[in-house]
Amino acid sequence: MKRILMLLGDYAEDYEVMVPYQILRFACFEVDCVAPDKRTGDKIKTAIHDFVGDATYKETEGHQFELNKDFDDVKPDEYDGLYITGGRAPEYLRTDERVMNLVKQFAASNKPMAVICHGVQILTAADLVRGRKLTCYPAVGPEVNMAGGEYVEIAFDEAVKDGNLVTAPAWPGIYALMQQFASLLLSDS
Repeated sequence: MKRILMLLGDYAEDYEVMVPYQILRFACFEVDCVAPDKRTGDKIKTAIHDFVGDATYKETEGHQFELNKDFDDVKPDEYDGLYITGGRAPEYLRTDERVMNLVKQFAASNKPMAVICHGVQILTAADLVRGRKLTCYPAVGPEVNMAGGEYVEIAFDEAVKDGNLVTAPAWPGIYALMQQFASLLLSDS
């Protein structure tokens, strides 16, 4: 059974946590959900970001999501892939050296990675987008370009694949993101 690590934090986008977790479990992948400074059984708070006609998304409180693995017990070599959620969590997760080291280990091993929305901020902070084509929430696009990547503007329900990396702009792209991520994971069998 393939094993996936989900990197999360408080105020991660609710749909980008709940839906991929369910999809990956339904596809018979084992999924460990972690957040820095959190232990098995701890919960993160999620946020729901919706598009209601304003210049940007509206945020409301989401669900409590229970973690099933201690962050400090994660060994990247025990996983087949990494999923990084979006929402507001990446803005502070990218300042955590442990998170940067973890993500760099996955990238160095060329394991499949799926990253959605603001999750790309973690990749830019880790200097992992240089020379790559990827997408993200449009407001993060300038960061991708400044970090040496090529931001690709696509519809919110699509995804971009570049080698072992699959990215999507926001939660409407979860299906496309998960479909391409699962394909990468299964082609590595």
